[in-house]
Amino acid sequence: MSDLNLAQNHALDLARTLMVPVTLFEIDGEIGVMPSAEYDGDEDAIINEYDPFDYGSAH
Repeated sequence: MSDLNLAQNHALDLARTLMVPVTLFEIDGEIGVMPSAEYDGDEDAIINEYDPFDYGSAH
């Protein structure tokens, strides 16, 4: 499993745990995730946004 794939899975899990949208982003080759409401970085750095209310069951 790639680092990006792992980060995407954890980002969705985090969104479902916190029940808030989270943003997955990459800056200088490093991947990060944080609540979307707190993200004020470069829009081009965003890989994806995960909203826990937009997805079906976890597995």
